[in-house]
Amino acid sequence: MYHDLKDKRVVVTGGASGIGYATARRFVNESSKVVIVDSNQEALDSARSELSPLTGGVCADVSSPDEIEAAFKEVDEIMGGIDILISNAGISVRQPFMKIDYDQWSKVLRINLDGMFLCAKAAIERMKPQQSGVILFTASTNGFAGYPYYTDYNASKSAVINLTKTVALECAPWLRINSICPGYVLTPMQKAEYTAEMLDAVNARIPMGRHADPAEIAALFVFLASSEAKYITGTTITIDGGESAGTYIPMEA
Repeated sequence: MYHDLKDKRVVVTGGASGIGYATARRFVNESSKVVIVDSNQEALDSARSELSPLTGGVCADVSSPDEIEAAFKEVDEIMGGIDILISNAGISVRQPFMKIDYDQWSKVLRINLDGMFLCAKAAIERMKPQQSGVILFTASTNGFAGYPYYTDYNASKSAVINLTKTVALECAPWLRINSICPGYVLTPMQKAEYTAEMLDAVNARIPMGRHADPAEIAALFVFLASSEAKYITGTTITIDGGESAGTYIPMEA
């Protein structure tokens, strides 16, 4: 438990499923005040009924400037401000580069990058007067390596990593901002894109031999939001079971 997170006002985007849901649940367990933002009203309603005591839920598309402006005004009404933003909402579509049309490219970039920009700006506007705040982005190991079939997703996550570094420099020392780069995580989005055989093949390449559980990513978010990480800013932290360390060849014990 991180006792300094008690009563902190936390917003988690994409908080109705996957990593976002696990992160919202962890902050609730830390006795934080948590509002989740998600574009899926049905999933949002389900999350609100399951996560108790959740402070609130707002339905909004992170890629829409108008909806994000309205969403953060609603956050103001619910919590009176924000201390921690977990900017997590994102999508991916498994598609070869030459089959990605401009509409798909634009949609992925709007949600995965523009959404981070819009939510960070809205949060910083509220954090600056209090001269304190933490922003954490969900990036990806895809942001610093090439992964076939995810060109648009990879480009968006690479941009998020640099966005993190730049905003950290501009807003230091009162704001801390970092990005987390998960590798393979067993989320509903991952299950929808990969067959059981594909999942097994991926696991065989990961030194830890498995996908991450969303709760393990949530644990890192909570640590980085706490005062235990008060000297960490402008950086990118990888959590991928050793996948990016190099080529994994199982060895005999």
